[in-house]
Amino acid sequence: MATPLPQPSADRIELMQTFVRIVEAGSLSAAAAQMGTTQPTVSRRLQALERSLGVRLLQRSTHAMKLTEDGERCFDRARELILSWSAFEAELRGVGDQPEGRLRVVVPHAFGQQLLVGPLATYLQRHPQVTVEWLLHDSPHDETPDFIAEGVDCAIRVGEVTDPNAVAIRLFEVPRIAVGAPSLFGGGTPVPAHPAELEALPWLAARNFYRTEVVFTHEGSGEVYRVPIRPRLITDSLYALRSAAVLGVGVGVSSAWMLAEELEAGRLVHLAPQWLGTPAPVYIVYPYARFYPARLRLFVEAMRQAFPESPLPGTGKAGKAGNGPDGG
Repeated sequence: MATPLPQPSADRIELMQTFVRIVEAGSLSAAAAQMGTTQPTVSRRLQALERSLGVRLLQRSTHAMKLTEDGERCFDRARELILSWSAFEAELRGVGDQPEGRLRVVVPHAFGQQLLVGPLATYLQRHPQVTVEWLLHDSPHDETPDFIAEGVDCAIRVGEVTDPNAVAIRLFEVPRIAVGAPSLFGGGTPVPAHPAELEALPWLAARNFYRTEVVFTHEGSGEVYRVPIRPRLITDSLYALRSAAVLGVGVGVSSAWMLAEELEAGRLVHLAPQWLGTPAPVYIVYPYARFYPARLRLFVEAMRQAFPESPLPGTGKAGKAGNGPDGG
């Protein structure tokens, strides 16, 4: 009589997914946080995989963790197997498969609190099986998240993206204008019509975009004029910059959509109105991979559909072209 094969204590695909997440996250506790479970559960899954394979995969001490030689081989093969399995499942289920699971998205504060919440709400309403972690973070200029270490699926970035390991799709471009409080121009002082008139004024600076100089372009002629500045306030928050401008601390350049309400109410004045600050391109960025889950593919498409006026819809690639989540 044949001896029955031993049954694994958990699905082996799940065990390998846990192992890969541990290595990518750098610790059991980080992997547990990213997977929405507990560290003991992650530890038990790792031990179950090691028992199943009959090898030690990780060497752990109080302060460090590293792959064994067997673990290095297992990690590479496990990652390939997980991608192949995900692609296999997606192919069997077909394009009508409903997205599910957790999507982690990093978004700049101002955009994540206001401009992008509408498209996000539409996406969640269309896909009730998806949970989104909407993480507000203003990263330094031209810096993408460490997708693997942070467990992030994609990010919305303001500014050009040059990371060669990322795919970047341009969503739209934000016009930026110069503004100041009416109190700065009392006593019959005319509102500046040319950028040269802004040089002597107190300035506010958006740290991620400009600190010592602001570049303006004339809407009609295309003439470029550079204004050197010595800001009294430097901030990485567009909301703080707007509030300081309303209080008369100084003039600043910011996204036009953020300033519309203050301009309409008369709390701010549009300065040098024929001149625009350098526009800020907005991208959705994600790591290059051979397979993307439905929740990510459909989120990217939802963001693209939300901004159809984008001058370069879906064509801005900073990394490997032709491998986007929608196959484009």
